[in-house]
Amino acid sequence: MSRVEHIGNATLYLGDCREILPTLAGVDAIVTDPPYGIKHSGSSKRFSGGNTARGHNGRGGAHHGQIKGDDAPFDPSHLLQAGRVQVIFGCNNFMQHLGPGSLLVWAKRRPHAYGTFLADGEVAWLSKGRGIYMMEKTFAGSSAAMEAGFEPHASSAHPFQKPISVMEWCIGFCADAQVICDPYMGSGTTGIAAASQGRRFVGIEVEAKYFDIACWRLDAAHRQSTLAV
Repeated sequence: MSRVEHIGNATLYLGDCREILPTLAGVDAIVTDPPYGIKHSGSSKRFSGGNTARGHNGRGGAHHGQIKGDDAPFDPSHLLQAGRVQVIFGCNNFMQHLGPGSLLVWAKRRPHAYGTFLADGEVAWLSKGRGIYMMEKTFAGSSAAMEAGFEPHASSAHPFQKPISVMEWCIGFCADAQVICDPYMGSGTTGIAAASQGRRFVGIEVEAKYFDIACWRLDAAHRQSTLAV
């Protein structure tokens, strides 16, 4: 662990979550989008079906390089040992490591675009219940970046960023959790969603460039909420 930042009611750690997570006390829920272990290149051309003229940043798609930890099969066991409830995206890639639970399905494309992208939606595993729950939220182009808390020119701040509303929806399934932890924080969207619901947040990110973006976004969100009071 090389750095810790306190922003509002959030605590952010720069480091490896496998080392940091066991040292944390008081975490109620894990809500995260970890590496899937699929060796994805990190190119946002996936948003356009490989069509460089339709890349989501208008320049053929951004290329971030591979996400750290995505080069080997992902084992979520360290996440299952933290908190009373877990919401883990990408579960379709490592379902063999997960027990019974519910599925949260984010449908992110309009029906006319089904089948033209890498995926029409994303799935998260919820460690309680046995239901299947859906949320429709179109996520493409500069409007997605703005909804996620970025200016359009910064829409590629993280290759796998989620809309804030999607993460708010996921956190809503953790009704009794006061402290939300995202061990693969990325650009900090889960933290903004947690703050919007009055929850405390603990975020961990191993890559410094994304950690800095998360700090900036959470600080901006905290300042905005303070000014609105």
